[in-house]
Amino acid sequence: MKKICLIDIIGAHYRFPIYAEMNKVFGCDFYLGDKTKDEIKQLAYDKLPGFKKRLHNVFLHNFYWQCGALKLIFQPYKYYILNGEPYCLSSWAMLICGKLFGKKTISWAHGWYGRETAIKRIIKKMYFSLFDKLMIYNEYAIRLMEREGFNRHDMFCIANSLDSDREKMLRNSLSETDIYKSYFNNDNPTIIYCGRIQQRKKLDLLLEAMRIMKQRNLSVNAVFVGKDVDNVSIPQIASNLGIGENVWMYGACYDDKKLAEFFYNASACVSPGNIGLTAIHSLSFGCPCITHNNFAHQMPEFETILPGKTGDFFEYDSAESLADVIEKWICLNSEQRDIVRKSCFAEIDRKWNIHYQIDVINKVING
Repeated sequence: MKKICLIDIIGAHYRFPIYAEMNKVFGCDFYLGDKTKDEIKQLAYDKLPGFKKRLHNVFLHNFYWQCGALKLIFQPYKYYILNGEPYCLSSWAMLICGKLFGKKTISWAHGWYGRETAIKRIIKKMYFSLFDKLMIYNEYAIRLMEREGFNRHDMFCIANSLDSDREKMLRNSLSETDIYKSYFNNDNPTIIYCGRIQQRKKLDLLLEAMRIMKQRNLSVNAVFVGKDVDNVSIPQIASNLGIGENVWMYGACYDDKKLAEFFYNASACVSPGNIGLTAIHSLSFGCPCITHNNFAHQMPEFETILPGKTGDFFEYDSAESLADVIEKWICLNSEQRDIVRKSCFAEIDRKWNIHYQIDVINKVING
């Protein structure tokens, strides 16, 4: 009997390394959806060891059904990992059938955010209570779920990861370069934003913070690595604020070697709206992260940030507070910056990597 069947709304590109390792270690089979409402880069399904079938997702407003998923509960798998929230109607059906047929079900999900309405709390309680075990992205969500009555013994922090082995290999070859000095023609410290350029990322706050710092006679550069998908028009905003010459719109980049150079040489990575996988990417290459302190409106990866060590938090929606926090991090000398790099590496190696995740999955199914 094969041990694990994993069903996901989609096979996100960044998940390839952990999925491939799961197949190698556990003999996991994958059934992955064909589309989502959001623009998410898919992994190459035909390249994934253990990939079995593409499931067709049918959307009904915010809910969806994965055609072909329900019949998998009758297949000879011992464990079913369902990656999704209560919006997946076919997962509800699988969970109920799983109870009837003695199948073990495991959630791989965000869990609680801390901003749930009363109705959503009731639905989530019902949904997650149907699982045998819960793999939740961070400890913050687990603590919230404990307060809702979930048993801590049944919850495991799965964290998250990118291509951690490759990133560690690249890390060992990094050194300081003049990438920013050669572009900006100045010696200002440079901060980086990396990710899709969207309104919800509140990048205007970063530009406003740069303006405030300039008024304090602290000029900084900022490089934006990512595609503008919302017509945010950063160059125009920067020009209006008088900091146009300090902004570099690099565009989208999928070359990890180039991204490693960007992160390693930056003073900090700033994501004023929320921070997700960017935090893991940034810390993997020794760059501390700065984001806001309203955790109910954060992504799970904010937990990689250890204040004063791997980054910091600023007051939610406050450009003044963001300027204050950035100022702390751009004033480090080379020795202090090297200590920060080592702290960033240590946090990734501690928890935010595929080997940690494999250990967690092993505990869940064999513990």
